[in-house]
Amino acid sequence: MPVDQQSLHVSSVVADTHNDLLMAVSARPPATWASFFRERWLPQLVEGGVDVQVLPVFVESQFRPEGALRQTLRMIECAHVLAEGNPGTVALCQDGQQIDAALAAGKIALVPALESMPGIDESVELIPTLHRLGVRVASIAHWGRTALADGSGQDGTGSRLTSHGVEALAEMERLGMLFDVSHLGATGVGHVLEIATRPVIATHSSARALRDHHRNLTDEQLRGIAAGGGVVCVNFLAAFLTEDARSATIDHLVDHIEHVAGVAGIDHVGLGPDFMREVNEDLTPPCCEGFSYSGIDADAAIPGLEGPRGLPLVTDALVKRGFSDEEIQKILGANVMRLFRAELGRPAHDLAHAPARERPEPERPRP
Repeated sequence: MPVDQQSLHVSSVVADTHNDLLMAVSARPPATWASFFRERWLPQLVEGGVDVQVLPVFVESQFRPEGALRQTLRMIECAHVLAEGNPGTVALCQDGQQIDAALAAGKIALVPALESMPGIDESVELIPTLHRLGVRVASIAHWGRTALADGSGQDGTGSRLTSHGVEALAEMERLGMLFDVSHLGATGVGHVLEIATRPVIATHSSARALRDHHRNLTDEQLRGIAAGGGVVCVNFLAAFLTEDARSATIDHLVDHIEHVAGVAGIDHVGLGPDFMREVNEDLTPPCCEGFSYSGIDADAAIPGLEGPRGLPLVTDALVKRGFSDEEIQKILGANVMRLFRAELGRPAHDLAHAPARERPEPERPRP
């Protein structure tokens, strides 16, 4: 990597809004959580230049439905334990001010999140409980149907949010938890954009115009998220970037970043890698060649981007594509940081006298 690109990457705030490493860490005995994170994952985050790491809690099918809440709490506890066991290098953060303080101290800021809410079901009154435990970002569906909404794998139903889903969105907005539309069904995304009063985030979604997969977002959805002040963080998973996942290259990834920037605007794009292969290797060593998940080739990865240590390659590729230093800094993390500072952990009553949020027009596609 050329010196100029390396310097740009190091000097930028790099925010990864989706890494399922909690699945890998929490699969170990609790006594080893802090040390396993320190030995296995921390070096990768440091080498990749990660400054802000969102930690989603994803509950696997064997825990649902009966054990979903217990596993949710276990994984949240895991996040607290690994932070408490590595106080000199990472810090759990609940708002933008705490993130800034962590970065100033040279630490990686960790932000707990929920991917779907299988432990909640219709009990929306538990969302404040999870908020008290530090959760600051959440989605309400995955591939299938929940009590709150349908996931993108159920797009054929044309379903909007359920009444409990509408209630969950309102409760999250009241508390200052960012609503994540990744994995939500297409009609559900439209419903959220119709009724949301605060910005939303897509923590790991790519462009459907380039890869027609239900997990990706349409141009209309991209514009809607940007119009509300939100950010779309592009997924690195090869199967969501190109139909032939085994042929995916970093140029496919940059194509998606460029498309989102062109449609939604350069101020509304970020990075949501979803390093599934790396996590799978920790859960099923050695990871089986051709591992599939929900019908996708989950083992396929862009060469060099199997895990977070490869993130500097993204900066190099963006430079080569012609993005300016300022644009690259926005993509790497400045856009996410702007959103986190404005919204994360900030209750709705704090916004009562704030100036109206600016909603810039999406930029024209880059030439």
